[in-house]
Amino acid sequence: MNKYRELKIWNKAMDFVGQVYSIMKLLPEDEKFGLVSQIKRCSISIASNIAEGARRNSNKEFVRFLSSANGSTTELETQLLLIVRLKFVLKEKINVLLKLCEEIKKMNYSLQRSVEKSKLIS
Repeated sequence: MNKYRELKIWNKAMDFVGQVYSIMKLLPEDEKFGLVSQIKRCSISIASNIAEGARRNSNKEFVRFLSSANGSTTELETQLLLIVRLKFVLKEKINVLLKLCEEIKKMNYSLQRSVEKSKLIS
């Protein structure tokens, strides 16, 4: 699939990165190279894995990269919950991001099923 930029999930993941970066400004400066860096990399990894997988040569590879994107999404959810537990950010501010994580995962699972069933990307 050469048109990964047209995928709704890729666009949602790209928008999500911007929202994550905004929230990261609220974390303490001493977390700049710890949680902040890790959370930013995780958010970028979601869209990156979707794009990379879409440019691969087979459905099987695409599904594998979508699975990696799901792993990054779940990892990010864990880190967002951690910054709430550590009282760096109020849960109300993180809830929007957690809902977006859930939406992205649902879209991803749906896309995985669709790719597995199709012969369009072989």
